[in-house]
Amino acid sequence: MIEVSNLTKRYGERAAVEAISFKAERGQIVGFLGPNGAGKTTTMRMLTGFLPPSSGSATVAGFDISTQADEVRRRIGYLPETPPLYPEMTVRSYLTFVARLKGVARGKLREACDRAIERTGLTDVHGRLLRHLSKGYRQRVGLAQAIVHDPEVLILDEPTVGLDPRQIIEIRSLVRELRGDRTVILSTHILPEVAQTCDKVVIINEGRIVCEDDLAHLTAESPLEEVFMRLLAADTRDRESRLDHDAGASPAGAV
Repeated sequence: MIEVSNLTKRYGERAAVEAISFKAERGQIVGFLGPNGAGKTTTMRMLTGFLPPSSGSATVAGFDISTQADEVRRRIGYLPETPPLYPEMTVRSYLTFVARLKGVARGKLREACDRAIERTGLTDVHGRLLRHLSKGYRQRVGLAQAIVHDPEVLILDEPTVGLDPRQIIEIRSLVRELRGDRTVILSTHILPEVAQTCDKVVIINEGRIVCEDDLAHLTAESPLEEVFMRLLAADTRDRESRLDHDAGASPAGAV
């Protein structure tokens, strides 16, 4: 469903994301896990067509993100870290507006909005202005706009950031329910988010992939927190060793 190969994004001499590769199969929830500044959002923006890659490639449902961007966008529902809401609109008018932008046929607009409202638990507030909603409900509206056109792929960037514990539990449950035949990539730095929601984990650190594995296999002997910290520490040591070698210094630890 999603295949990423050597995807890179550079800003001048700095690589925000460097030659990353991973896969996400149909029906999987893939946790894209890494510390703040690791390159998660940059990767999500490239996959959704909001940011062109410097090199490398990626396909979504067989369509190339660079040469077939319109086809990719039709198949993706995207929830950025800050949902793109218009506070002066009601929930329903906003979802109708988004559905039109995403190519939902005029005769199917009401059905599409009704389905998204029901799936995301917005029935009781569908007539309210977005500015009057709590952060938890605004996040639900963000999810509703991501699924209103019934996409094959959902890309969610930090979907529970800033929510209270009850809202976090509700959003995690909702994400699991939305999976079905969809592929979901959930970008986060929150370890419990991945442990309680995902089937597969891709760990990124300083713009490079350090691990790609099924969650059950990865955590068979140790909790995800321990695995995560161990992998990041090993990656940091490897980077420092390579830098020392490139600078002509002795290998780390040599006498």
